[in-house]
Amino acid sequence: MTIQHPTKITHVIVGLDVGGAERFLFRLVDAHKNNPNFEHRVISLTTKGVLGPGLEQMDVPVTALGMRSIADTPKVYFRLVDALRANKPDVLQCWMYYADLLGGLAGRRLGMKTILWGIRNSHFESGGTRLKRLIRKVCAWLSHLLPSSIVCVAESARTVHADAGYDSTRMQVIHNGYDPQAFQYSDTARQALRRALNLPDDAIVVGSVGRYSAAKDHASFVRAAAVAGREERNAYFLLVGRDLTAANETLVQLIAATGFPERFLLLGERADIAACMSAMDVFCLHSLTEGFPNVLGEAMCVGLPCVTTDVGDASVLLGTTGLVVQKNSVPELASGLLRMLRTPGSDREKLGARARQRIEENFTLAHAVDKFEMLYRPQA
Repeated sequence: MTIQHPTKITHVIVGLDVGGAERFLFRLVDAHKNNPNFEHRVISLTTKGVLGPGLEQMDVPVTALGMRSIADTPKVYFRLVDALRANKPDVLQCWMYYADLLGGLAGRRLGMKTILWGIRNSHFESGGTRLKRLIRKVCAWLSHLLPSSIVCVAESARTVHADAGYDSTRMQVIHNGYDPQAFQYSDTARQALRRALNLPDDAIVVGSVGRYSAAKDHASFVRAAAVAGREERNAYFLLVGRDLTAANETLVQLIAATGFPERFLLLGERADIAACMSAMDVFCLHSLTEGFPNVLGEAMCVGLPCVTTDVGDASVLLGTTGLVVQKNSVPELASGLLRMLRTPGSDREKLGARARQRIEENFTLAHAVDKFEMLYRPQA
């Protein structure tokens, strides 16, 4: 009897804190936890972060290479080569530019045939440091040599990167997939968090989830919330994500300028995103740039009516189940929030139910996993 050995997949990612790519990597690995045909391990160029311990609890080996700055690149690269040589994976899956670059170079050095790159950004030229822009340009050139396939999270990401010189013949789109049964509304979690936050019974909570960064445009969200909050005095604004805390002086000053800072609730980085979303009544994605916004799909899974800026494939994901507004426009965003706040609660619930149904019918995790498994098959 022939024993079928599992396909060994090693993921290389910059870090394992809570972000869209990191959470999707976690879900992808979790989808195979009872599948003997696939064996995953994860290499973080920096630390094990927030998600690393959870992966280890699933018996997924996690290695942290300890990068602290760009100056550590040479030694981290050689540590990566050593780790890959020791494990000898069948598939090397890299996530985002810096991991694509170092992982691609290390994989080709070791003669690996199946090297997957990941692209999550739909705005190649906008934002980022000079170093990041340089890395993206180098990746565009090396995309013709290093990866066997380039996985784009959105059609918009594929278009932007192909126009910027990436090898379009190696590209394909695999949208984020969601498991609606594992990520869903909890009334128990809703009541517990709202009690802990001392929210009044009639509070309508508009929520935002995402790390504090220029690309997420929290400034526009706070200014739009100021407009909406002056009109609707039972509106509260819940912000969840890295650096969304009282220690963020810039953010706190923006919130103070609204005139009602007590209605802004800053929770910082959390692992219990579904519970946080359950406490919300409306979800808002206010980014300037996205690929395929993971957090928007999660909000839809929870059954939240959504207001989103028109970035990346957000409108593709949301369809007609919510409101899409112009990015970088406080008046547009404020108008969208007010419209949703003034929608009767029963109608908001219907919108949220339609949003969840859209995920169930079009964007399940099983669909995405099937596509990745096709790429995991040995290359000729």
